[in-house]
Amino acid sequence: MSAACRADQRPNRPRAALCAAGAAVAALVLSACGSGGTSGGAGNSNFVPGKDGISTVAKGSRDTAPDLSGKTIDGKQLDVADYKGKVVVLNVWGSWCPPCRAETPNLVKVAQATAEQGVQFVGINTRDPSTSPAKAFEKAQGVPYPSLYDPTGKLMLRFKKGTLNPQTIPSTIIIDRDGKIAARTLQALSEDKLREMLDPVLAEK
Repeated sequence: MSAACRADQRPNRPRAALCAAGAAVAALVLSACGSGGTSGGAGNSNFVPGKDGISTVAKGSRDTAPDLSGKTIDGKQLDVADYKGKVVVLNVWGSWCPPCRAETPNLVKVAQATAEQGVQFVGINTRDPSTSPAKAFEKAQGVPYPSLYDPTGKLMLRFKKGTLNPQTIPSTIIIDRDGKIAARTLQALSEDKLREMLDPVLAEK
């Protein structure tokens, strides 16, 4: 059975619905709730995998982020493109994912510290069977930013092959002020590692 349909990683839910939804995501998510790696796309990709697990793209060579719009876990409409002009930190997470629980306090700290500098954090909640556990997770963690609800991974599949696409849960992507993908990591982040990703893009003019 694929990792997307393993029952031991998530709470009980209708297995037929889960496996049907997970089939498309399985091709993208290499290891559910895994620590990630540095792979990611075709051989002609223009990004540089770092030894620290952070892949980056030079400013003139970045790909435009795909359409990332839809309903949030609170039922509101959100379009990441509306944040153009800000640096966006996009974090893919699930309430069932232990590394997500471990890194979220670090994301919250940096989100609060950089809000006045033009940084917008956005979550993509995936593979939760309903919004209820996602809402409970955000309340418990004190998450101040919105999260798109993407239970079947459709938003993740919009990233083109060969770009800095999210491949594991958690994944974090930095989108620059022009709406282009600047950096990615496929692992849970410490506060320092997140700053290592974010600060160079934030410093760009």
